[in-house]
Amino acid sequence: MTNLALLRGINLGGKNKIPMKDLAGFFTQAGCSRVLTYIQSGNVIFRADARTLKRLPDRITEQILERFGYRIPVVLRTSEELADAIANNPFLTPDAQENRLFMMFLADLPDKNSLAALDPDRSPTDEFFVRGREIYMYLRTGAAGTKLTNAWFDKKLGTVSTARNWRTTLKLNELLIQN
Repeated sequence: MTNLALLRGINLGGKNKIPMKDLAGFFTQAGCSRVLTYIQSGNVIFRADARTLKRLPDRITEQILERFGYRIPVVLRTSEELADAIANNPFLTPDAQENRLFMMFLADLPDKNSLAALDPDRSPTDEFFVRGREIYMYLRTGAAGTKLTNAWFDKKLGTVSTARNWRTTLKLNELLIQN
């Protein structure tokens, strides 16, 4: 099965630097095959069996911590999960500006009480919609100006998240299909 690993916060602004060759090596050592990285921000496409997948996020996090000293969260999606998430983007309308569309991927399914406590007006001109383990965002202020941050969602939902812009999300889906 083809899968996607999304690592949060690596190689951004010169922080948490991890060479993609090393990152790919961690996945290979963990039992993955057909490992491919995309851009420098922690996107890894690979194949693995169910047993390997179950242990993979913790194993990759531990390897990065041991080698580089960073605690980096790893969020996984199958090719089917990513395709389904893309197909269900409520903000994908003919007049939507692609550079304002973002997806946040959650490590865990949030509970209903946590979802109900989210403030829809936290970032007044921006919108978000939670569906399963994805948060769809239309950021009219742009990613730099929004108050809809990983830290806020992580705290409110009690999980770990990582975000990608729409163009990157579509490219990752394309690469998953090809792999």
